[in-house]
Amino acid sequence: MLMPPACPTRNDVPALNPPDEHLRRVPVQGPAPGHGGAGGDRRDSDGMHPDVVTYNTLVSAYCRLVGVDEAYLVVHRMREMGLKPDVVTYNSLITGAARWRRLSCSLDLFEEMHQAGLQPDSWTYNNLLHCLFKSGYPDLAFRVLTAMESANLAPSSTTYNILINGLCKSGNAGSALALFRYLQRVGSPRGLVTYNTLIDGLCKCGRVGEARTLFRELAGSGFIPNAVTYTTMMKSYFRSGRFEEGLSMLDEIRREGSRFDAFAYCTVISALIKMGKMEEASDFLEEMHGQCGTLDTVCYNTHINLCFKQGKVDDALDLLNKVDEIDDYTVSILVDGLCKNNRLPDAYHLLKYMATMGSQSNLVPYNCFIQALCKQGKVESVDFAMTLFNKLEIKDSFTYTSLLRGLSKMGGFLKHSQ
Repeated sequence: MLMPPACPTRNDVPALNPPDEHLRRVPVQGPAPGHGGAGGDRRDSDGMHPDVVTYNTLVSAYCRLVGVDEAYLVVHRMREMGLKPDVVTYNSLITGAARWRRLSCSLDLFEEMHQAGLQPDSWTYNNLLHCLFKSGYPDLAFRVLTAMESANLAPSSTTYNILINGLCKSGNAGSALALFRYLQRVGSPRGLVTYNTLIDGLCKCGRVGEARTLFRELAGSGFIPNAVTYTTMMKSYFRSGRFEEGLSMLDEIRREGSRFDAFAYCTVISALIKMGKMEEASDFLEEMHGQCGTLDTVCYNTHINLCFKQGKVDDALDLLNKVDEIDDYTVSILVDGLCKNNRLPDAYHLLKYMATMGSQSNLVPYNCFIQALCKQGKVESVDFAMTLFNKLEIKDSFTYTSLLRGLSKMGGFLKHSQ
């Protein structure tokens, strides 16, 4: 079976040559070295007979959780058992390659499918599209779409969602909007996810007016905006400093009967904190606890940040006992909040704990602490900041700026620059 003429190969992406090293070692097609292919023993060591479905399940799991190289080893074992990879096997591998940004694997596997006489389906093409966008080759994506149509496969709403999302993320929001308008004219499939994807892309590119127009079109298109739609619009208003317009959408949400999720609550609470409306933020926080039940790390980060802004340091620290997993942002909020509430010893204790855990890659908490030390205006504090600065393996411009300002205020710049 020949490749569709329009579909890209690795030759269209010179940076991908030579072929992927692992594909050379463990080809998907052909008998495994030292085995007779289909005539091999298909019985596993425990006497069971795994079939193609079993191996495909394993390949999918390895691609998702471990890596595409490990998934190839499962396929290698599959061939040793005399079983041939099918379309589902290839789709899982191409999906895994897309997940791990292995464009070379995706293109080689796609070409190999045709050589093996297998016809790629919509899932195959969609994942190849996704991989091209993630790998930074949006110009080749439309060639995949053309190849898909040449193979008599009608693009689905998922296909168009991938295209619109990829175009927006690659800075081509105008092209994404033009594609959407084309889909409207020809009556191609699209859904609420398509609208949400384009609205989000337009907002992130600063085209809030066009996003708002699209948002208003929803009512006449037979779709009801959901929490994702409203949250996307609110975030765009908040990002551009139009807080009141963003908050006004809360009334629309409640009129439509849409239910807030935890992410929407966190978006509103963060905006209220920036506006200095701490009481309203607290009210929304209580409402979030009542409506959403179990919260994730992002929600707890928002709650901890609010407590620090209100000067409730002990409450912020108590919340740590409820957080399942502390991320870098949590640590940054904690150190910044402790420093701004004049709890520098506690902040330093947290930094020391980070160091024992081997985490110094996140510079934000260290920068916050050095800045707080320098702002104290004491010689011993600036000297301590200098000591900490010298111990850091990684530094950025903010680290240097904070320390230099502290040294200049104390007249120590000349001393420490020698």
